[in-house]
Amino acid sequence: MNQIYYKMKKYHLSSIVIVLLWGIFSQNLSAQNTIKEAVVRVEGEVLKPLTLTISDLAKMKHVDAVMKNREGILQQYSGVPIFDLLQQAGVTVGKELKGENLTKYMLVRSSDGYEMIFSLAELDPGFTNRVVILADSKDGKPLADGAGPFRLVVPDENKPARSALEVTHFIIRFAKD
Repeated sequence: MNQIYYKMKKYHLSSIVIVLLWGIFSQNLSAQNTIKEAVVRVEGEVLKPLTLTISDLAKMKHVDAVMKNREGILQQYSGVPIFDLLQQAGVTVGKELKGENLTKYMLVRSSDGYEMIFSLAELDPGFTNRVVILADSKDGKPLADGAGPFRLVVPDENKPARSALEVTHFIIRFAKD
C-alpha cells in the first residue's frame, strides 16, 4: 500500500512541476508577444492629444529631407512634416499663430531624456520655408536601432544637435517669464 501511495505522490509532484514550468514558459511567450509598439505622443496645449505608432506614420503623407550628419555628410530621410502632426493635434498654427500664441513652443523629448525646443513659428510654413520632419526611414530603409524608430530631422542647421534620435514626445507649451 505504501508503495502505491509513494508512486501516486511521485506522479502528483511531477505533474505539479510540469504545470509550473508550463505556466512560466507560457508567460514568457505571452510577454514576448505583447511587446509594445513604439509610439510618439503629441500633447500639452493641443485640442486633440495624439499617440502615433510606426504604422500610423506609414499611412501619412511623407516628404524627403536632407541633413548633414556630424561629419558633414549629407543623408536622405523620409518622414511626416511636423507641421502636419501639429495640425492634426489641433495646435495653434497658421492664421492663429499670432500675438500671445507666438509664445508657444514645442519641447521635443527622446527616450534617453534628451530635450530641445522649437518655437511654433520655426515649424510653420507661414513663417519659414524649412520643413522639419519626423523621419521613419533613412535611404529607403527603417531607421536603425539607436536612431529610431522616430528621428527628428532638421535640415539646414549648421549642427545636427536638434535632429534628435529616438523621439518619444512633442509637448506644446506656453513660454513663461
